[in-house]
Amino acid sequence: MSSAHTKDFENAVALGLSLPLMEAFYTIQGEGYHKGAAAYFIRIGGCDVGCHWCDVKESWDPRLHPPTSIDLITDQARQYAKTIVVTGGEPLMWDMDPMTHLLKQKGMQTHIETSGAYPLSGQWDWICLSPKKNKEPLAEIYAKANELKMIIHNRDDFKFAERQAQKVSADCKLYLQPEWSKRDKMMPEMVDYVMSHPKWIMSLQTHKYLNIP
Repeated sequence: MSSAHTKDFENAVALGLSLPLMEAFYTIQGEGYHKGAAAYFIRIGGCDVGCHWCDVKESWDPRLHPPTSIDLITDQARQYAKTIVVTGGEPLMWDMDPMTHLLKQKGMQTHIETSGAYPLSGQWDWICLSPKKNKEPLAEIYAKANELKMIIHNRDDFKFAERQAQKVSADCKLYLQPEWSKRDKMMPEMVDYVMSHPKWIMSLQTHKYLNIP
């Protein structure tokens, strides 16, 4: 690719007109409030939060994923489902306004899964905020989160979850989800915790139990 074409791609990504698309697929939402519902997932490459237990580390480097036109992304999405889940990586590293504008024009419901570590952009019907200790959310997103999903890897994560829960709105749904590799160890403790702190709801990665994407 010539330097001129490379520059065009870089400009398109900077403007949110193209995005480093890792993958897109139609499946069943496996986690949180919308668990069990059909949804089309758009996974955007790029993340510098660096969770050591991340199960999609191949998403971290955006250079590995081709800049793809949002026109193509949204045209494909509309063929599958009304509910679109944008995830990553960390999708808010990029400007989500242009793509969500197109999705809303096409009558789609737009959901996002984010760590909240970058400024909020885009038009969203549902925001799932999943804070990470490595790079905590920006203050602006807490009030807008519809769902708080806290990953429990060890006992100290319960304390972190409680601190994060104090920052979201009273209407925000609160979920505790075991980190997959520690699920057998942590789930019994999580059950006890939820029973003694009933404001929380258990979330499981049911798509992994179902062996679907």
